[in-house]
This record gives sequence, structure tokens and C-alpha cells, in this order.
Amino acid sequence: MAKGYWICFYRSISNPDKIAEYAKLAGPAIQGGGGRFLGRGNPSKTYEAGKSLRTVVIEFDSVEQATKTFESKAYQDACKIMEGAAERDIRIIEGVA
Repeated sequence: MAKGYWICFYRSISNPDKIAEYAKLAGPAIQGGGGRFLGRGNPSKTYEAGKSLRTVVIEFDSVEQATKTFESKAYQDACKIMEGAAERDIRIIEGVA
């Protein structure tokens, strides 16, 4: 089965304190759902039309596991804390088998 990857790009952050509070709940919710953080932070380098956006990459054993974790009560509770604090784009993709 192909792995699933949850990729998040932060377009803007207006309240870093709320993001820090979100992270306290989101990290354990994601790890509890089987997620493994592969990378997070600002890009070291961008190319072509790349924008320097905070990026988070999380690996799961499957797309289904990633989706279930995103939709979980624990993760959605974390998201409520962050409401209005950031604009972001989240994608869940299937890895190459």
C-alpha cells in the first residue's frame, strides 16, 4: 500500500501565539493518528515560481490514515484554536508505490 503525505503551506500567519497553542494539541493528535513529521519550517531555498512559505510535510502509512487523522476530533479541536491566526493550504497526496 502506498504511503500518504499531508503537506501544509502557510500563506500567512497573523497570530503566532495562537499557532503555538495549536501546535501543542495538533502535534500529539497527528502523531496519535500515526503521522511522522518529515520536515517543517521555512524553505532553505526556492526555485522557479516557488514562494518562501512555512511548509510542513507529514508521512502516514496511507492516504486513508492521513485523512482520518485530519478529520479526527482531536485534530479538529486543535484547528479551532488556530481560527483566524493563519491562512494555509493543506493537501493529502498518495506516495509513489
